[in-house]
Amino acid sequence: MGSFILVLMFAYLQKGHSQEKKVTLNGYVKDMVGYFEPRAKYPGIDNDYFYSNVIHNRLNFRWFANAHLTFGVDMRNRLLAGSLISELPFYKSTIDFDPGHFNLSKVVTSEKSWFLHSMIDRAWMEYAGEKWQVTLGRQRVNWGMNLVWNPNDLFNTFSYFDYDYEERPGCDALRIKYFEDATSSLELVFKAGHTQEENTYAGLYRFLTGNYDIQFLAGQCGPDNVAGMGWAGDILGGGFRGEASWFFPRNREVQSKESVVASVSGDYTFRNNFYIQGGFLFNSLDTARSKGLSLFDLNRNVKNMSVAKYAILLQASYPITPLFKVSATSIMNAVDRSFYVGPTITWSVSNNFELSFIGQLFFGEKETEYGDTGKAISIRLKWAF
Repeated sequence: MGSFILVLMFAYLQKGHSQEKKVTLNGYVKDMVGYFEPRAKYPGIDNDYFYSNVIHNRLNFRWFANAHLTFGVDMRNRLLAGSLISELPFYKSTIDFDPGHFNLSKVVTSEKSWFLHSMIDRAWMEYAGEKWQVTLGRQRVNWGMNLVWNPNDLFNTFSYFDYDYEERPGCDALRIKYFEDATSSLELVFKAGHTQEENTYAGLYRFLTGNYDIQFLAGQCGPDNVAGMGWAGDILGGGFRGEASWFFPRNREVQSKESVVASVSGDYTFRNNFYIQGGFLFNSLDTARSKGLSLFDLNRNVKNMSVAKYAILLQASYPITPLFKVSATSIMNAVDRSFYVGPTITWSVSNNFELSFIGQLFFGEKETEYGDTGKAISIRLKWAF
């Protein structure tokens, strides 16, 4: 129903304005077949493996009202079916979950082995002037510098393992940005929580010095005060990035612990387009043998992107032909020695048609970060419009 209404809005607003290009609508349709084999059986469930099929439609709507004012509404609609739904009763709640202040997530209809879910993950209005930019509503506030682990991303932390959500979550916020000049800017963001303790607000100053973008931030992140910094630049033609945040409770009564989260990464593309990346994450909240990672985890935040005290990332990709690309990612918890391997093969059938084979393989001893998860394999077909 949500998709139908959005299409009607597009058709109405497009009428009489096509030459002025005031309205745009784009998106994609994906069909993904998945196989999931957990490390251990779930209590009360005899299945050794589960399968699923997801038909995923995304719609991105923009209305350029005038030279300064723009409205945006984006939504995702997913039809999910298979034994993953029928045999795991908690799975539906992991999909029908909205981390924002407003609940814009809804299961439209469902049966035992399938359900249709819709969610508006962007809904904003933006004013853009010569020096000022003000955005109000559900939006993505990306303060991260690194490509995988982002300790500076206070407002909408994402899970790297949620690979089918390339747009990443948004947040319900007010964002005010002032452009001091072409290379420096100041941002103020307020993200609404359900209580005062859940509110997040912070300021960020970003500037260019030499070949490096530098940023400093400070504010409140839930129950903590936070201060941080980050950089992005290059060394000998390769990317070099880093960021760190220090979290300390505002008072002794809140249920939070002081912590420092920091990450650094480097990447390089060779002349034959072979790409490599390495990264390192430090989290002072050391849990040694860190039990509990799940593909269905809803509690990701900037303080627990990884529960490892030390984590290492290695990534490589290579286009065998312009239309055929292979890549692999490995993440290791350096404390408990559990690790993840994610191979991917992508075939660009045409400009807007793509076929992917995706693996998510978790290894390690029991009660380690990655050792209790298992293995998942997916085949995904995507058509963009």
